[in-house]
Amino acid sequence: MKLLHLLLMISGTMVATACGPAERPVAAGAPHADAVLVRAATAALPSQFEAGGVLRARLTSAIASRVLAPITEIRVRPGDRVRRGQVVVVLEGRELQAQAERAAASLVAARQAVRASESDAEGAEAARTLAAATHERMSALHAKRSATPQELDEAVAALRAATARVAGARAHAAGAAASVTAAEAAANGAAIAASYSTLTAPFDGLITGRATDPGTMAAPGVPLLTLEDTAAFRLEVRLDESRAGQIAVGHAARVVFDDATAGKWTEGRVAEVSRIDPGGHGFVVKIDVPPSTGLQSGVFGRAQFASAPRQALAVPASALVRRGQMTFVFAVDGEGLARLRPISVGQTSGDLVEILAGVQDGEEVVANPPASLVDGTSIRGARAAQPPSGAGDRR
Repeated sequence: MKLLHLLLMISGTMVATACGPAERPVAAGAPHADAVLVRAATAALPSQFEAGGVLRARLTSAIASRVLAPITEIRVRPGDRVRRGQVVVVLEGRELQAQAERAAASLVAARQAVRASESDAEGAEAARTLAAATHERMSALHAKRSATPQELDEAVAALRAATARVAGARAHAAGAAASVTAAEAAANGAAIAASYSTLTAPFDGLITGRATDPGTMAAPGVPLLTLEDTAAFRLEVRLDESRAGQIAVGHAARVVFDDATAGKWTEGRVAEVSRIDPGGHGFVVKIDVPPSTGLQSGVFGRAQFASAPRQALAVPASALVRRGQMTFVFAVDGEGLARLRPISVGQTSGDLVEILAGVQDGEEVVANPPASLVDGTSIRGARAAQPPSGAGDRR
């Protein structure tokens, strides 16, 4: 029979009498049994929706070269674990090393030039001191008319020339000092460039991809290896605009990975909601998942999000009868007979199970049916039971 998939729920109420067992007609010749009955009814249940996605490492690095150079050695393969700072790729670095040595030599020459300019400045300062003393003597002699004006003019000119040489020597020394600073920067830059010939792991993790082999020319920015931090993962799912509007960073979400966690739901938390395409209406929701040794990047998973409560029809889970891949309940008909009826179930919430089809609102079903109960059994002496405790936590 075709089942109607309706979204409904129950607040279980029992068939009860104030003075004792409820009397039911007993069909002639039919087996009979005592049972507790519950009545299906609608109630508010927490609503939810699911979305599938792919598990990604929270931190992923594409290891690439900064320079154009041949690859001489690759020391890791996919599946290898590496530590931070471990050398994973070696490039041809002789040219870079030669540039570093040349820069270091230029730095030595610049420092020697500083020493020479300092010596020149000292010599110029000594000459200026001598010229100043000579000028002072000539001035005194000229005042006593013991020196001619020509001799005084020569002393003045010599003093000015010595002063100019001192200024020049000092400027040359400052230029030499600046040259040293430039040479140090060049040497540092060359040393840094030489270090580009070895690529290291930026953090502890797992090598998950290798895109080249030794002998290949490494180009700047082209990934050679992929490294993932396996300490933390995120499930990335795609939602349309209407559903993404119900999700915000920090919201709880349940996740499951069939292969990694054997179908067990675990609690996660939304870490990021971002638009896939500025011109589209899709969003990517990233969910932080609890650490687990069975998780690995690329695994398919499902996320379950809570939404506004809804009205649904349900019965206690104790009323369900599982036989193979099908689910049944014993529904009591108008003659008081238990009829084994196939049903379609939906969400489980606490002690209640949503009924999508197979049972009508208000119908009575047998709670906790014994294994001996068969179709057509006459139900008698049904006693009232406490109604089920509403919608509990999802599971």
